[in-house]
Amino acid sequence: MMRTTLLATGLIATAFAAQADTPVLTVYAGDYFTSEWGPGPGIEAAFEETCGCDLQYVTGDLLPRLLLEGERTKADIVIGLTSDVTKKARETGLFAPHGQDNSRLTLPIAWTDDTFLPFNYGHTAFVYDETRLPNPPESFDALLATPDDTRIVIQDPRTSISGLALVLWVKAVYGDGAEAAWEKLAPKILTVTKGWSESYGLFTDGEADMVLSYTTSPAYHMIAEGDFTKHAAIFPEGHYFMVETVGRIAGTEEPELADAFMDFVLSERFQEMIPTTNWSLPAALPKAKWPEGFAELPLPEKVLFYSEDEAAALRDEAIEEWRRALSR
Repeated sequence: MMRTTLLATGLIATAFAAQADTPVLTVYAGDYFTSEWGPGPGIEAAFEETCGCDLQYVTGDLLPRLLLEGERTKADIVIGLTSDVTKKARETGLFAPHGQDNSRLTLPIAWTDDTFLPFNYGHTAFVYDETRLPNPPESFDALLATPDDTRIVIQDPRTSISGLALVLWVKAVYGDGAEAAWEKLAPKILTVTKGWSESYGLFTDGEADMVLSYTTSPAYHMIAEGDFTKHAAIFPEGHYFMVETVGRIAGTEEPELADAFMDFVLSERFQEMIPTTNWSLPAALPKAKWPEGFAELPLPEKVLFYSEDEAAALRDEAIEEWRRALSR
């Protein structure tokens, strides 16, 4: 009995020792990324096959956590910061150059940033159900002119990256007339939710005619549900471009693993997981290799984009215009 106990104790100790010798790569990511239907689990499994490491996610609001932790951060990698907030992240001084060749990217815009590396992108759009809205607006101006009983759900720009993208989109289209545009849109807004999932849930439950989402959202319904009734309204005025990025922490205690992960981000294996798990467009995969359904999506011919400096300079003004118009 004692021998059995000693043997079991020895095996446990050996297991703990082996675990202790396994290097850990800590990746800060959003909750959506690591959910069972998100890209996180597959990316973790694929990277661990080659790295001899343990990739561990820490989830939550990325930028607030980084600002709070500062140099004390436990992150080696941060994944999910959008270009609308990277300026504040850059100003922390926590990030190192990503070390990747930007010419491998397949974005619809030129990308020269050597710190934040895109891993996917999309365009903000209003998604509708053709069974509830058979004659959708064909332009942003037409959206503003729809009857006031049209039910639209959007997200709060103070708490949602898609909501922030919307106010910047309106600003990019209407400039100094952005507040007047919001005044026209306000009567049609059924509600403003804190995040995207709440809005989209209202839409899929039939509570809204249109929802602020992305041009790629219909692909989920087509591929996962066999539902071809959901569409993104494509506007000739252009659509706001959003890119999600990966950053490497300069003070990482696992620099080789962090560099290996940055290499992995642009690999075909990583990129092929993005469309049908994050339901967005891969940042480094030719269109010919997009999954069936994505290549057929209507995408805007005109892309609207603010650099991080421009977005940071316009953010407060754009949000205040939205707030004033909706409070009247």
